[in-house]
Amino acid sequence: MSELPSLQAPILGSPSVAADTSRLATKDNLAKAAAQFEAIFINQMLKSARAAKLDDGLFDSEAIDQFRDMQDAKLSETIALHTPMGIGQALTDFLSKNRPDLKGGEANGGEAK
Repeated sequence: MSELPSLQAPILGSPSVAADTSRLATKDNLAKAAAQFEAIFINQMLKSARAAKLDDGLFDSEAIDQFRDMQDAKLSETIALHTPMGIGQALTDFLSKNRPDLKGGEANGGEAK
């Protein structure tokens, strides 16, 4: 069998290189994804807690429910950013286990100590 020619990396600025770097495997992108995952997880917890209500409120309506969903989504992002539960950090640690170039970042965007 003949050897395959080695592939060269695309030249930066060429049409084959995407300008969007949000999908590259970097510590920053991993930390952002972990924080977003934690926010989604917290939002699902809030939705489950709201679904477990025992009675219908006097002023419940679809508009109130939609507003509460938006409020819960923002609250979830805030909780994940300021007081993380550790789910994002655990995800970051797991995904960077075999990737030394991704180790060292925290889910909240800080540096590991």
